[in-house]
Amino acid sequence: MSILIDIHTEEEWNNHTKSLPSTTLQIINFHAPWAAPCAQMTTVLKTLASSYPATDPPTTSWVSMNAEDVMDVSDSFGVTAVPYLVLTRNNQVLETVSGSDATKVRAAIEKNYKVSGEGSNGEEAATTNGEAKNLSSYAPTEDDPTTAPEFSSGELKQDKEDLHKRLSTLVKAAPVMLFMKGTPSAPQCGFSRQLVALLRENSVKYGFFNILADDEVRQGLKEFADWPTFPQLWVDGELVGGLDIVKEEAASNPDFFAAYSAKSSGLTATAS
Repeated sequence: MSILIDIHTEEEWNNHTKSLPSTTLQIINFHAPWAAPCAQMTTVLKTLASSYPATDPPTTSWVSMNAEDVMDVSDSFGVTAVPYLVLTRNNQVLETVSGSDATKVRAAIEKNYKVSGEGSNGEEAATTNGEAKNLSSYAPTEDDPTTAPEFSSGELKQDKEDLHKRLSTLVKAAPVMLFMKGTPSAPQCGFSRQLVALLRENSVKYGFFNILADDEVRQGLKEFADWPTFPQLWVDGELVGGLDIVKEEAASNPDFFAAYSAKSSGLTATAS
């Protein structure tokens, strides 16, 4: 089985890539020790790697790097948030996945592994149950389980207790967590855009969650935080507030963000 290898320096990275044939699918994981979602992604990748065969020459290569330790490598792949997965072959980027969505990561790896010819030439693309299914002719039947959430307007899919457990984890996913409309690279409202700019001006390491992508979190967090609007900034699991309050805190206390500054990296963390 394949394993996830830790690479600590740019020299190690260069030597590793030079040792691989051009046909190898490289699965490259960029992480940071302060971003909680990265630990989840590392576990996911270790599990996935173990389900792929170790061959000679290697058909896949699985590596993990602290993005802040190999800044030149991170910059070459455009890493601005962690966890961040890059799939390459023959020095060409095939696909990237930002965040810790295990389903997206698995799908991207399987898709690009199959493209290499593996899985269609006597060797199946790996899955968690050891089987690869051909779904090209599949059509749903009445006996199939539902594939979309079933809830009416105002009814949460998860019960309140489970949702609150999830929210409690999310607000602590990074020391500084921003719940915003959109993403830092593409904010979907002016207040979110201004708060992202404020964090960047202060070189703050922060995680973010796009509340437009998950209505359960969007509605649930209003009650959980007792705060009806977005964006919301959380620090060490405690709500600071929205844009106006964060501005006031930063203006009245020049060291408000000092403990969370990362002038050397500028990385953010995505939560899911």
